[in-house]
Amino acid sequence: MLPSDLRACLFDLDGVLTDTAAVHAAAWKRMFDEFLRERAAREGGPFVPFDPATDYPRYVDGKRRADGTRAFLASRGIRLPEGSPDDPPGALTVRGLGARKNDLVLRLLEERGVTVFPDAVAFVRAIRGRGLRTAVVSSSANTAQVLRVAGLTGLFDARVDGVTAQERNLPGKPAPDMFWEGARALNVEPGRAAVFEDALAGVAAGRAGGFALVVGVDRVGGGHGEALREHGADIVVDDLGELLET
Repeated sequence: MLPSDLRACLFDLDGVLTDTAAVHAAAWKRMFDEFLRERAAREGGPFVPFDPATDYPRYVDGKRRADGTRAFLASRGIRLPEGSPDDPPGALTVRGLGARKNDLVLRLLEERGVTVFPDAVAFVRAIRGRGLRTAVVSSSANTAQVLRVAGLTGLFDARVDGVTAQERNLPGKPAPDMFWEGARALNVEPGRAAVFEDALAGVAAGRAGGFALVVGVDRVGGGHGEALREHGADIVVDDLGELLET
């Protein structure tokens, strides 16, 4: 089912290769709920918690930390100062809330470890055996640590992540720039590369980037597959092994 002239595959990390999307969702909820509860107590008004079933995929999933923070706050009509990248977790700024979320992610990863999707590992090994090049393209600034803990580092020829995006001033997904950077690192044109994503912002980025194939990976069900198609996925699978079938 993969195009015969394909030369490379670009994979999102959280929700495609590893089950860390659940960790990120839990961290976003804890951070935003703490912030919203404190804000409601300080300014009055009801406390409306962050909903991981709707708010997570709509506003933060697949996006760089600051972009996701900003998008969710805007959905609630909240504007905060941008702050700076070195703002501490307690700062009431976009960057401060992002730092608080990142601290929670690191703590949860330490507590829970990293679960790898076996179908994804088998798929990556299979396509590398066929001579395709591979890269991880993730908005997470913790990508290197997750790959190392999961034992996946050696399966990829390149990595473009949240740290790369900040260093090179790349706009985050749904802009296609991070995937373009991944293709460039593999010395492959987008038209000869496939994108594998579980996030709506990610499939939109793959579609905008002119890639040969955008594969939506549906790990959650409940209509998410249809949403992936609506945002640009050419095909949707819940097991990457389906793509190796002839």
